Amino acid sequence: MSALADVPTVEQDTEPIEYAPSPAGPVDDQPLTPAPPGPTHAPLRQGLHFAARPMDWLIGAHRRYGDVWTMRIPIQRTAFAVTCHPDHMASLMKAKPADAPSLTGESPLRPLLGPSSVLTSIGDRHLRQRKLLLPPFHGEAIQQYVEMIGTVADEEIDRWPIGTPFALAPRMQDVTLAVIMRAVFGMQGEAGSGTPEDQLRAAVRRVLGLTTTPLYRMMELRNAGHREQLQPMRALFGLIDRQMYRLIAARRADPGRGGRSDVLSMLLDARDEDGQALTDAELRDELMGLVLAGHETTANSLAWAFERLLRTPDAYDRLHEEVRSGDAAASAAYVEATIHETMRSRPVIPIVVRSVKRRWRFGEYVVPADTPIAVSIIGLHHRDDVYPNPQDYRPERFLNRKPGTYTWIPFGGGIRRCLGATLAMAEQRVVLEAIARRTDLVVADHTPEAPRMRNVTMIPGHGGRIVVAKRRSA
Repeated sequence: MSALADVPTVEQDTEPIEYAPSPAGPVDDQPLTPAPPGPTHAPLRQGLHFAARPMDWLIGAHRRYGDVWTMRIPIQRTAFAVTCHPDHMASLMKAKPADAPSLTGESPLRPLLGPSSVLTSIGDRHLRQRKLLLPPFHGEAIQQYVEMIGTVADEEIDRWPIGTPFALAPRMQDVTLAVIMRAVFGMQGEAGSGTPEDQLRAAVRRVLGLTTTPLYRMMELRNAGHREQLQPMRALFGLIDRQMYRLIAARRADPGRGGRSDVLSMLLDARDEDGQALTDAELRDELMGLVLAGHETTANSLAWAFERLLRTPDAYDRLHEEVRSGDAAASAAYVEATIHETMRSRPVIPIVVRSVKRRWRFGEYVVPADTPIAVSIIGLHHRDDVYPNPQDYRPERFLNRKPGTYTWIPFGGGIRRCLGATLAMAEQRVVLEAIARRTDLVVADHTPEAPRMRNVTMIPGHGGRIVVAKRRSA
């Protein structure tokens, strides 16, 4: 099975998108305008509302204030200008890096990943890291993982109980963690008990399990606005750090690592412009970003897929029909459309943030330099002038239409587009097809699961609870 080659090529939908163009971009010679409108609640209340009900907050603000509005949250002294217009998104993604740098270095990711991760660095450093890391996550490199993804998915499905409700997200994390551990550390199957690789995987599983608890939410609140981890978060992630440094030391000392193609071995051999190797702390940050961001987002996207499908019987029935039809092209096309529609309706990353370093026009507003700009991915994906009836879950939207570069942005865009997008799509194709082919699922509760925030990701409120009514052999 090829998760890359089996996807049919489709022509771009010739039907024009109806949204009205909106001017956007740097305008050094134009006067500033009054700030965009926005909620008048205290920053703490706005931040809590966003964390608890991100979709309601972002979609509601767009309907109330228009394409551009102002938001204030406690961890950011300067008010955000929030936009959800495709042309505004395009102006930021096409901008020179120095004109609109990312603010991920000031996000809640910074204390977890450190300053040296490709996810939190900016400028020339980010571009060098991106160039170094891109090859292992694209094209032929991804194809070597596809068979392993299918095997891990089937083993996971075989463990699911029949007739008992359970949360899908943690089960999907087991699958995606196995994939990212192979890509990053070269782990083949189950690492031997007590090995550095085995100990690291166990630590990651343990910590991720704890991040779903109310206690962890209290840790996040305590750490809000800080660039470094505070206790007890430092102690929690220290469980991973200890095993990460142990594995780095073991791989440094391995005389046979030269023949390995995993990311860690590649990074150990990398040199900067001055001929210096990465320090252990720099390696830790890079690897932590790849492991945590490289599997949690994909796992939650798969959980969202079935949360949506099981509450949209027509879409779920058609997915079953296509996957089990024997028509490989039709099956691949509907699986792909289902992934695109899931990531449109429930993007795991709901916003991306830039800081404009020049005066910038967003429609009728001109904001000053150094204004933080949040692009509402949720708001953009729920524009009815781009996606008619956007609240409806309809994979058919994408059956003869490629997602638009600036109208479908779950992976971000420009030089900050997700490095692992190709791997994430391959994983979702294989796992979604395997679950649809092998299982008949029903919902544990017909009430839709409300999205909530965990760090920077939007997850199903109850983990995507499902019940397996029937399971077929692999």
